[in-house]
Amino acid sequence: VLLFTNTKKVWRYETKGDYYLYDRKNGQLKKTGAGLPPSSQQFAKLSPDGKKLAYVSDYNLYVEDLATGQVQPLTTDGTRKRINGTFDWAYEEEFFCRDGFRWSPDSKKIAFWQINAGVTRDYLLLNTTDSIYPKVIPVEYPVAGEKPSTFRIGVISIENRELNWMKVQDDPVWGSYLPRMEWAANSTELIMQHLDRKQQVSTIYLANGTSGDLKPVFSEKDSAWIDILPAWDQDYTNGGWDWIKNGASFIWASEKDGWRHLYSISRDGKTVQLITKGAFDVMDIAGIDEKGNYVYYMASPSNATQRYLYRSKLDGKGEAERVTPAGQPGTHYYDLSPGCRFAQHDFSNHYTQPAQEIIQLKNHQAIGGSRPIQELVKEAASQSAPVSFFTIRTGDGIEMDGWMAKPSNFDSSKKYPVVFYVYTEPWGQTAKDEFGAGFNHLYKGNMVEDGYIYISMDNRGTPLPKGRAWRKSVYRKIGLVNIRDQAMAAKEILKWSFVDPERIAVWGWSGGGSATLNLLFQYPEIYKTGISVAAVGNQLTYDNIYQERYMGLPQENLQDFKNGSPITYAKNLRGHLLYIHGTGDDNVHYNNAEMLINELIKYNRQFQLMSYPNRSHSISEGAGTFEHLSQLYTNFLQTHCPPGAK
Repeated sequence: VLLFTNTKKVWRYETKGDYYLYDRKNGQLKKTGAGLPPSSQQFAKLSPDGKKLAYVSDYNLYVEDLATGQVQPLTTDGTRKRINGTFDWAYEEEFFCRDGFRWSPDSKKIAFWQINAGVTRDYLLLNTTDSIYPKVIPVEYPVAGEKPSTFRIGVISIENRELNWMKVQDDPVWGSYLPRMEWAANSTELIMQHLDRKQQVSTIYLANGTSGDLKPVFSEKDSAWIDILPAWDQDYTNGGWDWIKNGASFIWASEKDGWRHLYSISRDGKTVQLITKGAFDVMDIAGIDEKGNYVYYMASPSNATQRYLYRSKLDGKGEAERVTPAGQPGTHYYDLSPGCRFAQHDFSNHYTQPAQEIIQLKNHQAIGGSRPIQELVKEAASQSAPVSFFTIRTGDGIEMDGWMAKPSNFDSSKKYPVVFYVYTEPWGQTAKDEFGAGFNHLYKGNMVEDGYIYISMDNRGTPLPKGRAWRKSVYRKIGLVNIRDQAMAAKEILKWSFVDPERIAVWGWSGGGSATLNLLFQYPEIYKTGISVAAVGNQLTYDNIYQERYMGLPQENLQDFKNGSPITYAKNLRGHLLYIHGTGDDNVHYNNAEMLINELIKYNRQFQLMSYPNRSHSISEGAGTFEHLSQLYTNFLQTHCPPGAK
């Protein structure tokens, strides 16, 4: 058993630490990584034959013989700017790439990424609180318009350290990306996905692990962008391609027909067969039963706020079948056993607390003594819930899903304040039918008991299973289309007789913080109060992978970046603004706050600012931080958007 402890954070996650091996037979516990600095190991993985352990330490790859304890470096050229076996900040944040090496199935070789961040300028964070003299923390952070780090894929022999580089062609002028790589169901070939700089052209290659020669297998283009994974996918971050027919074919998801569907692609790329079909999106693959000729996946064809288990035949024949029983409306997750006979089933909806059962998949019956979820849903449905879901149609003809939490003693003859919670960007859905919908974790107290109406809605561009056109309608228009959708929906809500149009507030974090600023600045006649946390005030300051994916290249369409940035409209502020940011934010840098502050000062726009010293994007570090943030948020909201009926 491999144990990970004494961890240290690397940006968002604690990925450095010490690894111990526990021998279940003799009960002995042994520390690995002899001679390496403490808490420096990352991503340790046992070889498939269980005889060796590989890991990263200080930007280099190591392999350890478990019988002898001998530790050998596989690479020796690693530095902060030449990264072996893991990734730079942007790859980790936007492609979810952290573990950057793969054991071959025969345990004789390791394939790995080498990232050269030498072309990437450092963003200098300042730690001004942990010592009298401030410390500079450099982060290799390429902003929009900057060339990304270059990459190489190497295959190294464990026995003789022979290293072969794959012949992947990077664009020498613009740069490109390689976010996915695995062994191709054998120990001689790799399969990898290459993206151009704009992330509009995706090519899958097979690579010979010895010669490095490449063969293109499948390519596709999109006039907006290609997602290497959707926001709903629960599995990709664990890596891996889904191979079938003993490695003769693999399953791939594509939006090329307007919906995200599954295809079976032969190893040589000559056969591409549609597996799922219809006007719905496949959210993620739950399991593959080759013997039974089925692929199981999550989908929700009729309600974008929910998710259910479906299956289709691997040969593409027949129609999709829903596996989740009727009578369980809400959000489902399934962890299928090998062979797809059993599953761990997790469920909740806005009125049913999270529940779990082990089921036999063929009849979806609970086994092993767990209380059936069906009973829990029926029991919870008999109780009144403060949250309801709705669909609203804007004056532009856009239908948006949302949830609403009404005050406890709601009286439709009276008028109440409304607080909108927003995210609005392509990496976040807020209107989900799951337990916790309608609850504000930052509010100190209970909003519905205090007399607020709390609402959240998903606009075009958010990652809903509503088809490609819905999701990609915001290309080069983030800060405009998403903002207008929210404002036009709010405009319709203001027509409701029980809404007080003079008490309208909006808040959000990160992308939602940006949306809050844009809504407050672009539609001051609607939104009177805003609380913005960790916002991107200027799109040109954010990282290239994310911002260029959705907005294009500043070198080609600079004005689009300006048109979508809150700083452009700061002079229009009329309402009450509370702006919150951590000075140690490595994701959305604090200079976003300072640029925006300067613009507000320029036009004499008064506002309230709270800077949290040395806090990251989550503003969670330090004693008392959350309590302070929660009290600050609540006080400001209650002062400028008072609760209660009138």
